[in-house]
Amino acid sequence: MPAIDALLPNVSETPEIPEVPETRPQRIALVAFPGIRAFDVSVITEVWDSDRTLRGVPPFELRRAATDPDAPIPLRGGLTLAPDRPLTWLDDLTPTDLVVVPGIEDPYADLPAPVLDALRRAHTAGVPVASLCAGAFVLARAGLLDGRRAVTHWHLAGTLAALHPAVQVEPDALFVEDTGIWTSAGTAAGIDLCLHLVRTAHGAEAAATVARSMVTAPFRTGTQAQFIEHPTPRADRDADALAAVRAHALAHLAEPHTVASLAAIAGMSPRSFARHFHATTGTTPLHWLITQRVAAAQKLLERTDHPLPEVARRAGFGSEVTMRQHFASHLGTSPRDYRTAFRHPGRGASQDQG
Repeated sequence: MPAIDALLPNVSETPEIPEVPETRPQRIALVAFPGIRAFDVSVITEVWDSDRTLRGVPPFELRRAATDPDAPIPLRGGLTLAPDRPLTWLDDLTPTDLVVVPGIEDPYADLPAPVLDALRRAHTAGVPVASLCAGAFVLARAGLLDGRRAVTHWHLAGTLAALHPAVQVEPDALFVEDTGIWTSAGTAAGIDLCLHLVRTAHGAEAAATVARSMVTAPFRTGTQAQFIEHPTPRADRDADALAAVRAHALAHLAEPHTVASLAAIAGMSPRSFARHFHATTGTTPLHWLITQRVAAAQKLLERTDHPLPEVARRAGFGSEVTMRQHFASHLGTSPRDYRTAFRHPGRGASQDQG
């Protein structure tokens, strides 16, 4: 089994949260207001509000800060969150502490001015600030992401860029840090960021212990790409002149294909074929083909026990080395690690799918 440090992100190139003094727990402020996502609240609570001191994890002091600490905050699904601190509690935090903003249900919703002001003050005081999923829209509204790199759920990346053009939106990273501001992609990526923040403040062993107690893998790095399902473009389903070419390529992924060979099927010159293909799909023929091969390899890794060279052959990569290179460039991970993380229970024994 690889060492814990090999599984967890290398953060040597990003500033670490200063080591927390032994005299008190690290304080984490969950910023609460109407419209936050229940899932993100539960992630933050599970990571920082469970006592794992008997297993060697330092104690934390998680508080839920809101404009009115006496007013329950409704969450989706009939749940409510009970705040226990006013927003002014953030003013007592230090750079060894942490502010976390859950995702919000509606990126266009109005946000409470006191929340935005409290976030600005915390950042000015040097307190690390993090957001999960669409919580990036809250930080952007506060002006904390102007000129900084940030990430959100892949489905909302374009919206974040359109609403806040001063933000340098990363379209597919799991989480990023830029000068004390942390943002994460959607849903499960919030878990990755929270574990990473535990590691930066308390070390790899503490983060691994928290991950094990949550029955989740601690190894996904921030630079690992979001696992975004790329459906075949709508034009692929239209009865256009290139549909037959794409259908042929998908049915024969294991065979070698070139622009010239695909153009011949379409009855076009390679130059004309490439131009029409790009106009229809928004990408080049070879890039589209590689994307489809990566997707095919993902399914084989999830659903079969085929050896990696066989997966590479069936997906059309020709060799395991080539497949590994494309997984690294498209997904930011290796085929072996992808299979470990995404194998479907009960399907691993199949040898004939594909």
